[in-house]
Amino acid sequence: MTRPVIGIIGNHHLLNDEYPAHAGGAMNSCAVAQVAECLPVIVPADPSVVTVEDLLDTCDGFLLTGGRPNVHPNEYGEAETPAHGAFDRNRDAITLPLIRACVERGQPFLGVCRGFQEVNVAMGGSLWPEIRDLPGRDNHRMPPNGTIEEKFAMRHVVSFVEGGPFHRLMGAQKVMTNSLHGQGIKAAGDRVVIDGTAPDGTPEAIYIDGAPGFTLSVQWHPEWNAAADPVSRPLFSAFGQAVRDWQAHKTGTARLRA
Repeated sequence: MTRPVIGIIGNHHLLNDEYPAHAGGAMNSCAVAQVAECLPVIVPADPSVVTVEDLLDTCDGFLLTGGRPNVHPNEYGEAETPAHGAFDRNRDAITLPLIRACVERGQPFLGVCRGFQEVNVAMGGSLWPEIRDLPGRDNHRMPPNGTIEEKFAMRHVVSFVEGGPFHRLMGAQKVMTNSLHGQGIKAAGDRVVIDGTAPDGTPEAIYIDGAPGFTLSVQWHPEWNAAADPVSRPLFSAFGQAVRDWQAHKTGTARLRA
């Protein structure tokens, strides 16, 4: 059987500050190929070139990546302000309906950073525009200076609900993670279960209650050092297994129809 395909949601990028590109971080592809053991395919998140139906039929699972632009606040009923930062409406148009379709079908996805926030918005939740501006909250943004290793260094503990899916998967109720985000969950969406939090109460791990497929999503970046990190490896390994299960189910269903 061929390797199952994981569609890695790409981001709009300018090469040399002028040439438009659909881009994906190399660490995402490496985590998918080397830890999830699936075939990584970068998806142009643009409704002018792909449709949600195309993606559901072509890919077996999806990695909802991080990205600098934020989900537009119109998607959760709020007005745009300077604090909301930059946006990518094309990505919103692809990922939000894609998430809802995956939840309904049981098709697996793993949400990361912006992807984590997309999952919440897709299910009817809302976001704070800037976590560090809230009373009692910490600055969760990427350190402005330093090497790439320093930017992705472990920053804080995440505590999981006892007996929840993350606790069971990690074999630990507390883990250390990096932190490179400005926004965060304000109100949880329908069926969104907050299963892990930072010390300041910021939601860091969620899943969709009652969903038939893999829906784990995290606010940190597990793709960094995924093969060696004791938190990232089980997350991507479980995601890969869920995608293989979906591929087997899809193949079996196709044979029954033949």
